[in-house]
Amino acid sequence: MIGELRERYGNQFEEPLLEEIAEVGVLRQVAAGDKLLEIGEYIKGMPLLLSGVIKILREDGDGDELLLYYLEQGDTCSMTMSCCMGQTRSEIRAVAETDARLIMVPVRKMEEWTARYLSWRTFVFSSYNQRMNELFQAIDSIAFKNMDERLVGYLREKMRITNEPIIRNTHQEIAYDLHSSRVVISRLLKKLERMGKIELHRNHIKILDL
Repeated sequence: MIGELRERYGNQFEEPLLEEIAEVGVLRQVAAGDKLLEIGEYIKGMPLLLSGVIKILREDGDGDELLLYYLEQGDTCSMTMSCCMGQTRSEIRAVAETDARLIMVPVRKMEEWTARYLSWRTFVFSSYNQRMNELFQAIDSIAFKNMDERLVGYLREKMRITNEPIIRNTHQEIAYDLHSSRVVISRLLKKLERMGKIELHRNHIKILDL
């Protein structure tokens, strides 16, 4: 595990901190679709992502989901950190978008490392800033963009994080992520297909020109 930590975080953390993370951290491997964290749960550890992609979702009062942002290798989740530090229940749902490997850091170590290691403090504050910017982008998308634009942005982001032009989500799954209905998403996807932007297949969507 220390080798992977050096590869992903060696340019950010001091060697003594890397060694401590390897000593107390718990390595987890998850498959695409696995749920890592549920809304309402108490958080016992903070994730450091070694590989793969995790999507972070919020839920409204009716139980409908909204995609907030993705975590990629080298990232952590600032909302998880907030719940850890405040010992409150989670307000997010974390689901593996792809197969992933992560290290769970015990809550008890977070404040200790913040006091002892400048690199850890910098990492935590930088993570807060990055996730906050992504939350603003999500809010702006909902407030100022129509669903056509949001769908195109969603497909582009999916293509970027998976590094392939194939989207393997169902129309219903896309609708959940965008807080819309399957009927609306299917209609807009058909429109994009007629424009020559995508190809719709039985089990996937192929991106042609987005």
